[in-house]
Amino acid sequence: MKLVAGNSNRPLAEAITSYLSTSLTKCVVKRFADMEVFVEIEENVRGEDVFVIQSTSFPANDNLMELLILTDALRRSSARRITAVIPYFGYARQDRKPGPRTPISAKLVANMITQAGADRVLTLDLHALQIQGFFDIPTDNLFAAPVMVKDIKENFDINKLMVISPDVGGVVRARDLAKRIDAPLAIVDKRRERPGESEVMNVIGDVSGRDCVLVDDIVDSGGTLCNAAEALLAQGANEVNAYITHGVLSGKAVERISSSKLKTVAITDSIMATEEVQKAHNIRNISIAPLLGEAILRTNSEKSVSSLFH
Repeated sequence: MKLVAGNSNRPLAEAITSYLSTSLTKCVVKRFADMEVFVEIEENVRGEDVFVIQSTSFPANDNLMELLILTDALRRSSARRITAVIPYFGYARQDRKPGPRTPISAKLVANMITQAGADRVLTLDLHALQIQGFFDIPTDNLFAAPVMVKDIKENFDINKLMVISPDVGGVVRARDLAKRIDAPLAIVDKRRERPGESEVMNVIGDVSGRDCVLVDDIVDSGGTLCNAAEALLAQGANEVNAYITHGVLSGKAVERISSSKLKTVAITDSIMATEEVQKAHNIRNISIAPLLGEAILRTNSEKSVSSLFH
């Protein structure tokens, strides 16, 4: 087994290798003067089972090209099998045609990864589950819920908790987490007037006297989370915390969350934390390295990964 990493999230890649008691395969991933990506694998990978660890987070296009070129380099180096380990799959929010003459970019990216030479894909909390079907190769979509449940049990009194979906679209995800910890569920109904902005309209469920935990897969601008926290506190919640899988955190999101009424926001390390995120007083990271590491180990040994979903 060989593990190769691009530049999108080296700390996570190193944490995975630490879990597996191995080291990253030596390779060069750099830029020419005009920012073209250049890759050279510096170890023999002929006949090896290779895992390429690369999130397609900001800068999304650069990191995607690194993934594609790394995969192509490994294919041309006669790797036996190549698994693209994509902790955060970018373009996942473009999974359908929202209007006329618009692309389905998630399908395009899936095609590109397949054509580059990947034999399998291992990813985490896809924004839409149907994206698994966009790939013509085996795809394992892990859930961060088991990692979140462990952290919740270590930090909160389960008897006082209520799980909250910040919008109607996230109800399935929130319901799954609520079942795992045997907690009640409430929903924040919001109306989005324009992209990047949200307006909270109503809270469906009685949250008075409860410690609320908002659950979502992606936090981008942070507006939805912050507005939901205000609405929940206005309805009598004791405090509001959040668990997020992918911390995209674009623009002034970190500043917005830091000044919000959210007590804590726990984000996995699927996307490398910026210095601003590390300094934020109410944002903390929880690691998915053991989850991904175990999935890689089981894939390599041809064992079932289904138990990792529970």
